[in-house]
Amino acid sequence: MRQDVKSRGVEWNQVQDGLYGRAIFCIFICASPQRVDSQAVGSVNSTENGLNLLLISSRGDSVVMKETLELEQLFKDINIDSLDSLSIQLEASTTVNIRQDNGECLVITSTSDNVIPRDNTQVTQCFQLGDLHWFGGSERATQYWPWERQNFSDYSYVTKQDANQGIADPYWFNSNGVYFLVDEDVPLFIDQNNLEENSLCFIAKNKAPYPEDATTLKLSYKLCKLSNAREAHEHAIKNYLGKPSGVIDERMIRHPVWSTWARYKKNVNEQTVLTFADEILQHGFNNSQLEIDDNWETCYGSFESDKSKFPNMKNLTDALKERGFRVTLWIHPFINVDCELIHSLATENDYLVKNTNGSTLNNWWDGVGGAVDFSKTEAVDCFQYLNVSEGMNPIGYTSKYMRAVSKFGPFVEVHCAQRTQDLPVFVRMIDKDSKWGFNNGLRTLVTTLLQMNTVGYTFVLPDMIGGNAYGSDLAMKELFIRWLQANTFMPALQFSIVPWDYDNETVEIAKKFTALHYQYSDLIIELARNSSEYGSPINPPIWWVDPDDSDAQAVDDEYLLGESILVAPVMEEGATSRDIYLPGGTWRDELHPDQDPIQGRTWLRDFPAALDELPLLHQDWIE
Repeated sequence: MRQDVKSRGVEWNQVQDGLYGRAIFCIFICASPQRVDSQAVGSVNSTENGLNLLLISSRGDSVVMKETLELEQLFKDINIDSLDSLSIQLEASTTVNIRQDNGECLVITSTSDNVIPRDNTQVTQCFQLGDLHWFGGSERATQYWPWERQNFSDYSYVTKQDANQGIADPYWFNSNGVYFLVDEDVPLFIDQNNLEENSLCFIAKNKAPYPEDATTLKLSYKLCKLSNAREAHEHAIKNYLGKPSGVIDERMIRHPVWSTWARYKKNVNEQTVLTFADEILQHGFNNSQLEIDDNWETCYGSFESDKSKFPNMKNLTDALKERGFRVTLWIHPFINVDCELIHSLATENDYLVKNTNGSTLNNWWDGVGGAVDFSKTEAVDCFQYLNVSEGMNPIGYTSKYMRAVSKFGPFVEVHCAQRTQDLPVFVRMIDKDSKWGFNNGLRTLVTTLLQMNTVGYTFVLPDMIGGNAYGSDLAMKELFIRWLQANTFMPALQFSIVPWDYDNETVEIAKKFTALHYQYSDLIIELARNSSEYGSPINPPIWWVDPDDSDAQAVDDEYLLGESILVAPVMEEGATSRDIYLPGGTWRDELHPDQDPIQGRTWLRDFPAALDELPLLHQDWIE
C-alpha cells in the first residue's frame, strides 16, 4: 500500500542547508492504543549517495503524520558533545529517537508505549533494495545470493525448522557500504518483495513466537554508512558482531569428519559403527572423528544409550579410539513425551520451555516433546548458565543453548546460531538434499557458505558430502564428486555417504581431493587464527578483494579461501566446463600453470573442467 501525501520538513538547526539525497529512507510508524487496525509501509531508495529519513504515522489506511529528515549530514557533521540525539514525537504514544554511535552509525529507535496486549499495534519500517546488491541475512533452504533475491511475507525472524533457518542474525549490508543491525530484544518479523516491491521491511509486533503480553513495543536498529561493502562488514565485526574468542579444533580442519547419519539414518548399532570405522580405514582414508548420529538413546531426551543396540558404549568408544578415531554423539535439547519418566519429571519441576500459550509441547522432526529450559540451572546442571527473565525473546534461547553446548570441548559442532559469533565452534550447515539446484541442493552449498561468512560465522562445517539422500533422492556419482570438489577449500570435510559405494574411480577422486584439502589445511588454520584475531572471513565472496566490482558482487557460485585462492566448482549436472569471473588482481590458473597470468575483472568463458578437475586460481603473487 502506497500513500500519496504531501510531506513537510522538520526544522532542526543542526542540519545544514544545501543537502541533497538521491536516496530516500522512508519509515512508517503506526500505533493503535485504541485497538484500531494499524498498518505501515515505507521505502528506501538505495543508490549512490544521500539518505533522507521519512517518518510516517498511520492508522489503518490513513496517514496522520509525515515528517522528513535529511540524514546525510548526521553521518558527517554532528558534534556528539553538543547534540547526541534527536527525538520526534509521533502521536501521543509513539516516539522516534535518532542518535549517533561509533562515528559512522545512527541508532534509530521507535517506541510505542501503552500498547494493549494482543491488539494490532506494530511498527513497520521498509527500505527499497534499489539496484544495489545485499549480503548477510539468515540461513535458508533456498539460499539465493545476493540477498535481494529472497522473498518473505510477515516472517518471524528467529531460528526454526521452517525453511532450515538455522541462523537468523538480523544483519544486512549492501554493495554501497550501508548496513543495518536490528537490536536483539526486538520482536522482529521481516517482509521482503511482498508488502513493498523490491523492499525489505522490518516489522516489530508483540505476536507469537514472541511474548504477547508486553505493553510496550520497540523497533531499534543501527544504520551505518561506510565506503564499501568490505569496510561496512569489518566495521560491524569490530563494533557490534564480534569475533571468535579462540580457534577451532585443528584435527577437524585437517581430516574428514565421518557421520553415520546419511548412510545409515536411524539404523545404527554397535556392529554398524565398528564396520563403518573399519571400512574407512580399509579404504585408506584419515579421520578427525566418527559421529554416532540419531537413534542411539533409549528415547529422545534420556541421554542413556539403548542397550539393545549399544550393549556397552564405553567398550565401543574404546574400540574406536584404538582404531584412531575420536568419537562424538549427536544430541538435542528435547525430551519427548514417550520418554515418560523423564518427561513427567521435567514437566512437574517446570524444567521445560513454555510457548506463549503456556504449553511445553513442540513438534519436531523426531516426535513431540518439550525443550529443556536452559535459563534454569536446576533443569540442566551439566550446563553453566546465566538466568534469563520470564518472557524471554526466542533469540535468547538459541544463544543460551549455543553457549551451553560450546562448553563440551574443542571439537563441537552446532546446527544453529544467533548472536554467538564469539564462540570458537564449528557451525554446521543445516541438512542439504541430494539435489543439484537451489532447492536445498548443491547450488546452495556455496551460497550458504557465503551467507554464513558474511554474518560473522566463519568456522563453517558444510553438510555431508553428497547431501543426505532423503526420501527418493539418490546421491549419484557425479553429484557426489562435484559436491566434494565444491567443499574442498571450505574449513572442513564431512562424509557419511562413502565413495566406495560407487566404484574405484570415485574412491581415487575422493582421495585426491581429501589430500588436496589436507595440503591447504595449514593455510586454513592460519586463516582461522586470523579470524579469531580480526573476525575476517575464511571463505569470503570474491568481491572481498575488489569490493567496488559490481560484476563480482553478483557472483554466487565461486568463493575465496582467504584473499589469494579463488575456487570455481562445477555445480551443474552433466557440465564439463563453466564460466568463471575473476575480480581485480592478477591470477594464475592452477589447472594450466604454464599459461600466462590473467588480469582480473574479466570472464573466462567455457573454462574446461573434467569430472576429476576443480577450477582453481591463485593471486599471482602467491607462491
